[in-house]
Amino acid sequence: MKKAATIYDISEMLNISASTVSRALNNNPKISSSTRELVLTAAKQLNYHHNNMAGRLRSGKSNTIGIIVPYINHGLFSAVIEAIEEMLSPKGYNVIICQSHDDEKLEVKHINNLIASKVECIFVSISLTTKATKHFQKVTDANIPLVFFDRRVPIKNISSVTLNDQQGAYLATQHLIHQGCKRIALFTGSKDLEIYQYRYKGYVEALTEYNIPVLPELIVNCKSSIDSGSRAFETLVKQTNGNFDGIFSTSDYAAIGALQELKARNYKVPEEVAVVGFSNEKVDELLEIPLSSVHQLPKKMGEQAAKIFLSGFDTTLSTTLTYNHQITPELIIRQSSLRRIGNNKAYENNV
Repeated sequence: MKKAATIYDISEMLNISASTVSRALNNNPKISSSTRELVLTAAKQLNYHHNNMAGRLRSGKSNTIGIIVPYINHGLFSAVIEAIEEMLSPKGYNVIICQSHDDEKLEVKHINNLIASKVECIFVSISLTTKATKHFQKVTDANIPLVFFDRRVPIKNISSVTLNDQQGAYLATQHLIHQGCKRIALFTGSKDLEIYQYRYKGYVEALTEYNIPVLPELIVNCKSSIDSGSRAFETLVKQTNGNFDGIFSTSDYAAIGALQELKARNYKVPEEVAVVGFSNEKVDELLEIPLSSVHQLPKKMGEQAAKIFLSGFDTTLSTTLTYNHQITPELIIRQSSLRRIGNNKAYENNV
């Protein structure tokens, strides 16, 4: 294999110093345009490729950021990643994407690897199993900016971009009430995670406001998957003897599982049971009965996270400014919950 050309080969070819070649390749203003043109021409002839990584190591900058998400194939996370890349790529940043698969141990491993890679920022949506915070403290100890998005651990002085989950759940539950539902079931994730704590609060807030009792038999814990939604539906039927007329699921995938079970058992949707999910996945509008859902505005979430990185850190003082930005959700109403078209202004605004 032919040995790769170096700046010393260009130096020898042009009979100038290696330092002059280096300055020319890095557009140093002290180098004349004629010399720079000679160096670039020689570099092309020798098939020389500039070692960007070596330059970054010398400057102490990697021009790389890390993003850790539970699953890259979930609509919210893929949209956030895309938005961050669109914001940072034109500014010369490369992106390393890691999946935790909702496993805290894997999340910790990714954090350690990104720190070792000397990334300039780490964006994280924590796993469902994350309990510890030591690995996040390691990030700040290494003077690497850390930004949580969607799911977070409420750590002091750490920036975050989250949805107003309580308001989203309130809007979904209120909508079902406006559609005439009086026994509304809740499919919810673990209350150990902050987002599900707030979504539960929003559900309770809406029921309380309309003087509807919060009944334990209408609340079922489930994961964010279609299979889990199907199992949650079976549990709901057993707990209530089939006495419910609405389902608010804190996960679109669980809501889709519920829709499949409703169809299999010959329920009429939304006439007998109205359903609303959370996340507004792309598949929602493609279903046989399109799913109403709380829209999390992931593009806006990703853009805001990137803006925090770009503007929130005062490098002259070596200190981190903390930003906690909360996004206002939108309720997207589709056929799965729409019983009363004529009087529904939210529906008219979303079609």
